[in-house]
Amino acid sequence: MPMVRVYLPLDSSALDALRRTGEVGPAPVAGHAAVPASTRPGLGNDDEEREYAAWSAAAADAAERSASGERRVVASADVDAAVVLPVTDGETGVELDTVVALPRIASFHIDEQPGGEVADLLWYDVTELDDVIALVRGD
Repeated sequence: MPMVRVYLPLDSSALDALRRTGEVGPAPVAGHAAVPASTRPGLGNDDEEREYAAWSAAAADAAERSASGERRVVASADVDAAVVLPVTDGETGVELDTVVALPRIASFHIDEQPGGEVADLLWYDVTELDDVIALVRGD
C-alpha cells in the first residue's frame, strides 16, 4: 500500500491527548501533504519544493493553534494514501479520514524559540514526545 508523508499541526492539548491515547484525532484530522502537482494547480513539480510547502503550511497552522507565546509543533507522519483526502482551501491542505496512531508518527518539529522562523524548527524523534511536551509547556 502506498504511503504519504503528512504534516500535522499540533498544540499542547493535542500533544497531551497523543500521550494519553496514543493517537492524534478524532477524525477527520487536518494536515498538509506534498500532493502531486497534477492535483493542485500552483504547486511545482519538484518533490522537495512540495514537501517544504506542506511543512511550512503545517507550521503556519500550528502557530494559529498555539496559545500566545507557545512553541509551534508539527508532527511528521506516514499514513496510507487511501486515507488522505485533499481539501479545497490551500495548495497542500488535506484531511485524514482516520486517527493517526503514534507508531505512524516519524518525528516532531518544534520552534527553537516561540514565534521563530520555519527554518528554525528543531527535529525531535517520536520517542522524545515527553521532551516535546515539556518544551511546549515551558518546563
